[in-house]
Amino acid sequence: MEVVKDTFRRYDIDNLRNLTILLLFPVHTFMVWNDFGSRFYVWAGENRLLSTLIVLVNPWFMPVLFVLAGISARYALEKRTTREFVRERIRKLFIPFVGGMISFVPFQTLYARKYFDQYEGSLLDNWKYFFTHLTDFSGYDGGFTPGHLWFILFLFLISLAALALFHFCPYGRMKARVENIPVFGIFLLFIPVWLMYHLGNFGGFSLGKSLALYLLGYYVLSNEEAMAKVEKNIKWIGGLWLAGTAALALLYYHFSYYGDLWINYIGWNSILVLLVFGKKYLNRKTKFTVYFNQASYPIYILHQSILVAIAYYVVKMGDNLPVQAAAVCIGSFVLTVAAYHLIRVIPFVRKIVGIK
Repeated sequence: MEVVKDTFRRYDIDNLRNLTILLLFPVHTFMVWNDFGSRFYVWAGENRLLSTLIVLVNPWFMPVLFVLAGISARYALEKRTTREFVRERIRKLFIPFVGGMISFVPFQTLYARKYFDQYEGSLLDNWKYFFTHLTDFSGYDGGFTPGHLWFILFLFLISLAALALFHFCPYGRMKARVENIPVFGIFLLFIPVWLMYHLGNFGGFSLGKSLALYLLGYYVLSNEEAMAKVEKNIKWIGGLWLAGTAALALLYYHFSYYGDLWINYIGWNSILVLLVFGKKYLNRKTKFTVYFNQASYPIYILHQSILVAIAYYVVKMGDNLPVQAAAVCIGSFVLTVAAYHLIRVIPFVRKIVGIK
C-alpha cells in the first residue's frame, strides 16, 4: 500500500493505488444491493445492474493493490535493510490491523445484527459477542470476521513470507530471465495466478493468489523492459481487455456467469492495461497525489465501518434506489474524510490507522 519515499518515485503507482482505494466507496455501496447470494452487513435486496457494475471491476480492483505492493517492495528493499523493512511492515500493517480489529470491525457487525436480527443490545455486548462467536468469517451474523482488513492481514503475511524467497532468489538474479520472457508469456501469467487461487482460499479471499500477484509485481511488473514489451503491444492487449470485460458484463447480467478462470484472465489483463495507462497518464505529482498519499490508507481502514452505519439508516428511508445509493456513497466518503482529519490530530489513534 506504500511506495518508499525516494528521489525516484513512481507517481503512477501512488495514483493508481489511491484511485483504487477510492473505488471502494461505490463498490461497497453497491454491495448493499448485490445479487451474489451474499447478504453483506446491510442488504436491501437484489439489483442486477448494480451487481454487474461490481463485476466489471471485481476481477482487478483488489488484485492490483497486491501487484502495486509487490512493485513498491522492490523499490523499498533497494533502499532499506530487511530489518528496516520488517519494522515498517509491523508499524504500517500489523499494528493498524490489530487496532482496526479491536476498534472498527466490530462496529460494522453491530449494524449487521441490528439490521438482520433486530439486535438492541449495547456496543460493548456486541464487542464481546464479536470475539466469542466464530461462524463463516463473513461477520454478517455478528460473528468474528477480519472484515475489509483481510487485505492488510494478507499483505502483512505475504510481505514477511516473500522476504525468504527474495533472499534465496533476489531480483538481480531473475532480472535477465524476466527480460527474456516474450510479451505473450507475460500475458499468460494469469494461469499461475488462477492456479494459486485455490491455495489458502477463505471464502473467495485467496492467500495463494495474493502471494502470486505480489511476487509477479516484484519480479515482473517492476521490470522496465518487461513493461516496455507490454506497452508496445498494448493495442491487442487492450482490445482483448475491452472485449473480455464486455463479455464478462453481458454473461453476468444475463446468465450470472462468474467463472474463476475467466475472472483471473480478465483481472490480469486489466492490471496490464492499468499499469500502461498509469505510466502514460498518471505518472505525475499533483495535489491529489500529495493529499491521498497520506489519506488513502487511513481512509481504507475507516471507510467500511462508516459506510455500513450510513447504509443501515439510509435503506430505511424510502425506496428510491438511485437516491439511496448516492446518499450512502457520497455520505460515507464525506464522513470518512472528516473522520480521517479528526483522527490525524489524536496521537494514539493515529497509529491505529497507519498515520506516522
